[in-house]
Amino acid sequence: MVEVVSKSAEDTRKLGKAIGEKLHGGEVVVLIGELGTGKTTMIKGICEGLGVSDPVESPTFTLINEYRGKVPVYHVDCYREERLEEWIELGISEYLYSDSVVLIEWGERLEEILPDDKITIHLFHDFDQEGVRYIQIDGIELSKNELRFLEE
Repeated sequence: MVEVVSKSAEDTRKLGKAIGEKLHGGEVVVLIGELGTGKTTMIKGICEGLGVSDPVESPTFTLINEYRGKVPVYHVDCYREERLEEWIELGISEYLYSDSVVLIEWGERLEEILPDDKITIHLFHDFDQEGVRYIQIDGIELSKNELRFLEE
């Protein structure tokens, strides 16, 4: 597990970019955190690292957005629809077990059907320091060199 401290939205985006640059397709990335912890900001960075040039916005009302990058990227938001049965009916498994990168906000709501080799990113507020987030990443390795921007 990698644990980092993000001191700004820009740090969170850059961390996402570093993660995105390591993805090749076939990965499921689950983002877990309360409202405002930076899940969408992280996803914007991951998409940047995957070469997505389209605007990235949370699909809260559309449920799934598709982006084109070096591989297809699907951005899923489980905030509004938390019933697993509905996601299964929508065909979420086709996305989860594809050659695409699948990024899931509020992904803990799909835990029962997620692949075992998923990448999980937990984001936490620091209520004492505005803009500071504690981020835990499991399922992917990041070197100190890849995280050097956090020390600047």
